[in-house]
Amino acid sequence: MRSTIALLLLATGLIGGCDRQSGQPQQAEGANVAAPAPAVPDKLDRSHKGEAAPTFAFTDAKGAQRTLADFRGKPVLLNLWATWCAPCVKEMPTLDTLAVREGDRLQVVTVSQDFEPAKVAPFFAEKKFRKLQPFIDSETAFSTQMGLNLPATILYDSQGREVWRMLGDTDWAGEAAAKLIAEAR
Repeated sequence: MRSTIALLLLATGLIGGCDRQSGQPQQAEGANVAAPAPAVPDKLDRSHKGEAAPTFAFTDAKGAQRTLADFRGKPVLLNLWATWCAPCVKEMPTLDTLAVREGDRLQVVTVSQDFEPAKVAPFFAEKKFRKLQPFIDSETAFSTQMGLNLPATILYDSQGREVWRMLGDTDWAGEAAAKLIAEAR
């Protein structure tokens, strides 16, 4: 009974956090044009700078267990998202654009926090991302143990040390994001 209540509270917190806007003005009902994500959301957090990347395991598309340590040697942009999170889904194409633009200089790792991991592969197949790969954290360890709402993105340097974390959706293809990414080099 206690575990069921804890799971319900966790799910409510994650869903509630996902719907939070990042300081954008709300559109009038019926507007035809979606407001773009801000270049840099109002939730840039540098308080964890220098901390080592967590060692939580997640699964790649082939079913192999991975950790962030597998990507050490170049900067890593870790994005925590879910298929049910509208701001997460909205920023995914800009993450793909960033991954293509950065090439081998940056590893963009998108780790799903979905409660139904079977939804992730079809999502990626439908979106036809050019560079992003589906990773799944079926235990939602990143968001729950790090106390993060979705979407959340964390930049790690090439030694696996945190540079900053961003809470909320962002235009990762924009110039402001490129300047922030450059901090890991």
